[in-house]
Amino acid sequence: MMQIAFAQNPSPSQPAAAGQNANPPAPTPLTTPAITGPLQARPNTFDAGPLGKLTVNGILDGLGIWTGNYVASDDSTHAALGNAQVFIQRTESWFQFYLQVGAYNIPALGVPFLATDETVNDLYGPVPVAFLKLQPAKNTSFLIGALPTLMGAEYTFTFQNMNVQRGLLWNQENAVNHGIQVNQTIGKFTAALSWNDGYYSNRYSWMNGSLTYSNGPHSLTFVAMGNLGQTKFRTLATPVQNNGSMYAVIYTYNKGSWIVQPYYQYGSVPRNPQVGIVKGNTTQGGAILVNHTFPHGFSLPVRWEYITSTGDASEPEVVNLMYGPGSKGTSITVTPTFQHWRFFVRGDISYVHLSDITPGLAFGQGGNLQSQPRAVAEFGFLF
Repeated sequence: MMQIAFAQNPSPSQPAAAGQNANPPAPTPLTTPAITGPLQARPNTFDAGPLGKLTVNGILDGLGIWTGNYVASDDSTHAALGNAQVFIQRTESWFQFYLQVGAYNIPALGVPFLATDETVNDLYGPVPVAFLKLQPAKNTSFLIGALPTLMGAEYTFTFQNMNVQRGLLWNQENAVNHGIQVNQTIGKFTAALSWNDGYYSNRYSWMNGSLTYSNGPHSLTFVAMGNLGQTKFRTLATPVQNNGSMYAVIYTYNKGSWIVQPYYQYGSVPRNPQVGIVKGNTTQGGAILVNHTFPHGFSLPVRWEYITSTGDASEPEVVNLMYGPGSKGTSITVTPTFQHWRFFVRGDISYVHLSDITPGLAFGQGGNLQSQPRAVAEFGFLF
């Protein structure tokens, strides 16, 4: 179970892959950037004089994507820079910091591909995550800055997750917010509370909280977040969900070569005529993420999801949170992975099926098709 103080979700760090004893033992993994698995990063620490010991790591990788039944604004194939990021951090003493700098792409199921330069410009900029960490006591810390959200069971960036693409449930969540967060560990319980701007809105009216109980390979987390205010502000990073609330319950089993993580998520965007929401809507769904690590650097993560929204296609005044009011989605993603030392290669094979769509809001050139297959290749280095 990784530390919530640094993470978006309560996923565990990946255990060392079997059959890699020929390599030197890896140093203890850092908690930031948190990596669920199966990829692993080795910390690079050096003495920076008055700044003390700093750790500098990074990633450089590329993406190749093929999409079937693509929408009119997309293409069937893409080649793009996946990540060119550097992570600089200080993890000792009462004054610490974390800085993540560079370019990134965030491919996700069921949505058109967005070029890397547009992703950086339209979402979180070239410094997506950066914060100060003040630790006045061993089990207490305060974070201030651009923080990973506490919500959900998947992280934002490709290399942090079991699968290359983010899932259908992740599409409902926020990813990065500006704010302040306090973390406290008491025995087997870890709690975090954050005051922030929700879906990157720069309006500080959101409250997020999480509570995790860990016992050996088992952990159970409850996460809640909600907007205590309201705003009409909209961008790609600030969707209509910014005026809602969300809850999740996440169980994680992490032992040996297995990670098993089922979770449930509920989201609500209530009626709010002042911000243009004539009639509210909700989503709820569940997912199961499983990873098994084999000898010689091979792993096989699998993700299954189901999500549904309320309302009906005959009610155009209902706010749309998916593919029209009342729409439903199911996905399956398989991601064979190989990592040798710092080099890795992965392939996502995914299939999304929709039902009860609103014509024009689904897949295909006319938005009327109900399925979308996709294949993604990712290859690069963690250094």
